[in-house]
Amino acid sequence: MSEEIDELHDDEDYYTFLNIPRKASSEEINNAYRRLSRLYHPDKHTDPDRKREAELLFSKTKRAYEVLSDGHMRAIYDNLGKAGLETQGWEIVQRTKTPHEIREEYERLARDREERRLQQRTNPKSSVNMTIDATDLFSVYDDESPYLDLRDLFGLPHIEISGMSINQSIEAPLTNKDTAVFSGNLASHNGNGSGGINCSVRRITSEKGWGELEIGAGNGLSVTTKGFRNFSRGVFGNASLMTHFTPNGLRIGTIATLANQLDKHTVGYLTWKAGMQSGMNTMIIRDTPSHHIVFSAYIGIPHTYMALSFTHKMPEKECKLKLTGKAGTFGAILEYGAERKISQNSSLAASIGLGVPTGVQLKIKLHRASQTYGTTVILCEEIMPAPIIYGTIVPLVSWLAIHKLIVQPYLRRQKQQELMKQRESNKSRLLEKRREAMAAVDLMRETVRRIVEQEEARKGLVILQAWYGQLVVEGTSEEDCGSSQEVVDVTIALQCLVKDSKLILQDSSKCSLPGFYDPCPGEEKSLRVRYLFHAVTHEVTISDNDSLRIPKQSHRLET
Repeated sequence: MSEEIDELHDDEDYYTFLNIPRKASSEEINNAYRRLSRLYHPDKHTDPDRKREAELLFSKTKRAYEVLSDGHMRAIYDNLGKAGLETQGWEIVQRTKTPHEIREEYERLARDREERRLQQRTNPKSSVNMTIDATDLFSVYDDESPYLDLRDLFGLPHIEISGMSINQSIEAPLTNKDTAVFSGNLASHNGNGSGGINCSVRRITSEKGWGELEIGAGNGLSVTTKGFRNFSRGVFGNASLMTHFTPNGLRIGTIATLANQLDKHTVGYLTWKAGMQSGMNTMIIRDTPSHHIVFSAYIGIPHTYMALSFTHKMPEKECKLKLTGKAGTFGAILEYGAERKISQNSSLAASIGLGVPTGVQLKIKLHRASQTYGTTVILCEEIMPAPIIYGTIVPLVSWLAIHKLIVQPYLRRQKQQELMKQRESNKSRLLEKRREAMAAVDLMRETVRRIVEQEEARKGLVILQAWYGQLVVEGTSEEDCGSSQEVVDVTIALQCLVKDSKLILQDSSKCSLPGFYDPCPGEEKSLRVRYLFHAVTHEVTISDNDSLRIPKQSHRLET
């Protein structure tokens, strides 16, 4: 939320300030500039305070005109906003460059700045996975062991951690093209442990490819070379060659993958393995906003299989439902589950796997930023109804209870704290914007008085009252609406925009209009206008980014 608020404050909309469309012609820009110049020109004011406020607003008007009336600066502003105009190095950019070339130049300058900060950056990633054997919950076997176990005396099931693995890696950017990666892993399964450490250096050789050299130590020394190449539009591939020195001798393996972009949402992969593992794999991945489908077929040693995975995305609920089936020479597996986003950087996933000969397994995975925590619970070595029901119902009910009693209240408190923190940090900025808006309204009063006299004489458009911000629900009195700290009275500001009994506002946030300011940064806002036209009262309410054209017959209030 903080990034959105900062962007809202720092990137004022020149188009909205001049109240013109983004495709405005030079004539529309000139007319808008002349209108505001007459309103804010310092020479029109003799009072020192009003003259000082007029100078500030006239300077802002002039800056907006200078940017939008210059084709080169306007292209930069349209593509990159005010940040693009402030980027150092634009003096070397030719004024004949296209918007696409301008964006590329901006990205080049940004990369130059980024390269100076590379030494201070790392990208740590970690994962912790644990396997729990809980088969005794549903399958109790007679144990004739001569040793006494207290769990047998009290009838407690035997539950133990049968395996665990930990992986950690960090990146160390060396230059704009070179990156070093250090990683390590530890694993333990049924009392047997293993581990290793790896160091690799990746270099971007061109815009179409990169190469990597990796050296690892663990169960012997290993040396791996990798490469990636983009052959043409939508066709790319990678390959790796691994040499492993083990106590039993030298082992060599290679993997090569060729990929083709079949259409906008579909990519096909063909992978060949030889050496340590031998086989051929084909995979088709289709990803759209509503679903994600993966089909794969593998022929090789020691197993051959086919797999199909379907994920249904529900962005509005920040949830995904997943169903996976896999069958081959090893047996068959059916897995179903769901994933839910629980915070801005965290998601929780749970699934049940039914397989032969794997049995019934419950998998729970928590993703938090670049960290992953996974737990696999082996419920039963055979497919039985009880572990399936318990493995499905218990996590679902537990999640609903935790989400209702813990997660939702925590997120609400966190949102409120963040909102209060942002309001406090932006308090001085908000007061400055409010002062600027009030100064603009004060300078408008004389002009608005003349506009109202003209409109009343012709029974034209007269703004009775207008509010902008977090509006209260319909039916609340005007006094209550106007007294809210989250609402701004913009009656005079809107009346000043009336011309020939018409008012037109563009489809952008209204907070940059003269006389407006954002009373609640980062939150939803609306604009409510009550006006007279032909001596009849009208009223309309629109969202902040909607366009508005009045008067309209549909806004008329029933008497």
